[in-house]
Amino acid sequence: MANVSASRAGVEARLDRLVTENRFTIAVVFPVVGAVLLLASAETLLPAPLNFNPALVLFGTLVMRLPLVAGLAPLVGRRAAAGLGFLTLYAYGIEYVGATTGVPYGEFAYGVDLGPMLLGKVPLGLPAFFLPLVVNAYLLCLLLLRDRAASALIRLPAVIAVVLLMDLVLDPGAVALGFWSYAAGGVYYGVPVQNYLGWMLSATVTVVILDYVFPWNALRRRLAACEFMLDDLVSFVVLWGSINAYFGQWVPAALAVLLGAGLWRTNRFDVPPPWLNRS
Repeated sequence: MANVSASRAGVEARLDRLVTENRFTIAVVFPVVGAVLLLASAETLLPAPLNFNPALVLFGTLVMRLPLVAGLAPLVGRRAAAGLGFLTLYAYGIEYVGATTGVPYGEFAYGVDLGPMLLGKVPLGLPAFFLPLVVNAYLLCLLLLRDRAASALIRLPAVIAVVLLMDLVLDPGAVALGFWSYAAGGVYYGVPVQNYLGWMLSATVTVVILDYVFPWNALRRRLAACEFMLDDLVSFVVLWGSINAYFGQWVPAALAVLLGAGLWRTNRFDVPPPWLNRS
């Protein structure tokens, strides 16, 4: 058991170093390159094999998730692992129901190949797209709320609200790119109100379970010790803010800026390019 613990600690330490030494590349360069490739794909400017290439999309997503994975890793015990496993199954399940019945998000269809599909309906990589959004929202709220985060009656609604804010940025950008579309359209850049009611349901379930399996005070201590833990949210702001701005979708672009302001307020939007660190 001691050998296993030492081995795990070694892996976690190497992952921390990897992220620390490549913060700017992961948090800024990857989302900028990703935005350029996605927009070029939407405009059909790339060779066919690269146009919305699912392997590239998934690879870029996983790289941008590294800071969050490294930050959470020391806190993942049996209870947290079980909770994350349940949320993975929940994400697949509710997405399958949504894709086949239109409930709870509204009738929609994927327009871009996002990789292997479970049962022909749900992208296999879905948990890597969805769960980090909720975790990032939770971490940001812990920092913004400060001592008020001790109250679940304040903490949980705040996190759910931030998750919805993030989807107000994400969904219009994804629809503009053609990732997916809603059969009946929608008043908010092609996204129906029903989608956000569905996200409220998904966010509530996910936030409550995360709050149970990851003690909020342990997460806050890890946040204090891990300067890069919210870099994935930096990537989100850069990627989806720029995509929405390109399409002239100024409300979601402004909401991305609002998220960036939250990061700035917590001293987390501070990823310097490597050349500024040279003595």
